[in-house]
Amino acid sequence: MSHNLLLVLPLLLPLLGAVACLLVGQRAKVQAILAGVVQAAWLASASVILYEVSQNGIFATRIGNWPAPFGITFVADLFGALILTSAAVVGLAVWLFSLQGLDFERKRIGYYPLLLLLQMGVSGACLTGDIFNLYVWFEVLLICCFALLSLGGTRAQLEGTLKYVTINLIASGLLLTGIGVIYSLFGSLNMAVLAQQVRQHGHQSMPLLSLTSIFFLTGFGIKSAIFPLFFWLPASYHTPPIAISAFIAGLISKVGIYTLIRLFTLLFVSDLDFMLPLLLVLSGLTMVVGVVGAAAQTDFRKILSFHIISQIGYMLMGLAIYTPLALAGSVFFIVHNILVKTNLFLVSGVVARLHHSFSLKKLGEVYCRQPMLALLFLVSALALAGMPPLSGFWGKFMLAKGGFEAGNYTIVGVSLFVSLATLFSMTKIWNEVFWKNKPASELPIPESAPKATVPTVWLLYTPVVLLFIAILFISVYAEPLIGLAQQAANQLLYTKAYTDAVLNQ
Repeated sequence: MSHNLLLVLPLLLPLLGAVACLLVGQRAKVQAILAGVVQAAWLASASVILYEVSQNGIFATRIGNWPAPFGITFVADLFGALILTSAAVVGLAVWLFSLQGLDFERKRIGYYPLLLLLQMGVSGACLTGDIFNLYVWFEVLLICCFALLSLGGTRAQLEGTLKYVTINLIASGLLLTGIGVIYSLFGSLNMAVLAQQVRQHGHQSMPLLSLTSIFFLTGFGIKSAIFPLFFWLPASYHTPPIAISAFIAGLISKVGIYTLIRLFTLLFVSDLDFMLPLLLVLSGLTMVVGVVGAAAQTDFRKILSFHIISQIGYMLMGLAIYTPLALAGSVFFIVHNILVKTNLFLVSGVVARLHHSFSLKKLGEVYCRQPMLALLFLVSALALAGMPPLSGFWGKFMLAKGGFEAGNYTIVGVSLFVSLATLFSMTKIWNEVFWKNKPASELPIPESAPKATVPTVWLLYTPVVLLFIAILFISVYAEPLIGLAQQAANQLLYTKAYTDAVLNQ
């Protein structure tokens, strides 16, 4: 398969799948089958891209054969390929969960087309080589997020979606402003061309480029939910059904941090003496505020939503330290967190389906009733907290070692404290949901509540088990992923391979 076709497949497959789902009308079962075929094909194409990049290096294609910087360029490097493959894995898991974990009405009125279009946006953001198209693809996935968060039209959903839309529109305005300034300074938006220009000594536009980086830090900082721009996330992510929130919560904020790492290693390298200390402070505050917010919650989903914020702090930590080992830690940690966070949300969905609540005060005895589910939660929760030898430990170890080697002892200390606090939150969920005696129900279970038959339970368990296996694999056999993360970090810091792949085709 040619590289030209391979790079556009992750975009074409979800697009064609969404169109096919729309053409079959409101036949939810047919839409589910079409979406499942596309999910499998999307995962296959992403896996082939990852294999090709790992074996043969970065490659690119130009749409319409227009040379850079005039045409639209797609580029595959290890960082983008790893995020894309992780997204495809959790996309398949969420699709499986939706078969029994989402109500028929939402599936009938557009869930599958919106999910596929969201995945197209993720693919575009991971593969684009143009800063304006990065913005465009990000807006595609955010528009799909808006629609999915509000799908069903409950009061809580609409309230959460309104907050999500408002703050992200502000972020989009900041990004457009920054893009306009960059184009006026350099006359190009191709990231490879810009990477060459910003490394020319004595370029007259460097002071303004440093100022422009603040627009991007703020814009993508909002979309990533870093401190102090995070408040919209815990107000939004717990409102929709788990088949929607699991994919969005597990992935979208990581795409935001992906863009920050991409831009601050490729373009905004002229004022790192100021920017890196600022990123260190933001990283530490993001970790602490997120984990403190989680400790105060009594809702399964809200605890997990606040932990998204604290985990984003770890991802930002590697960028702030800005060494190959620390950046490799961030890359590894992003992949780990996409898998683990999605799985924890799916576990919460299974618990709610079987016990009809997300409230910790109303739950209990799940360990006695569903011991397998308890095991699936426990391993994922300990991985999130970073207990050795699970996947979170390897990412945090790389970040801590990178911090020690760079002399950033304070941020390492903060990260270790937050790990302990994360363990406390996961222990709180374990004690309240799985271990304690279940309290007498305040309200009887409604007759209309869906009954969990044996086939239903196994369909709910299947995606959780698949992600559980993936988590165990990168835990006990972490060396291949660590090696890929280190190669990805080197490609990020030493940009010649990236620019050559785009400009010297």
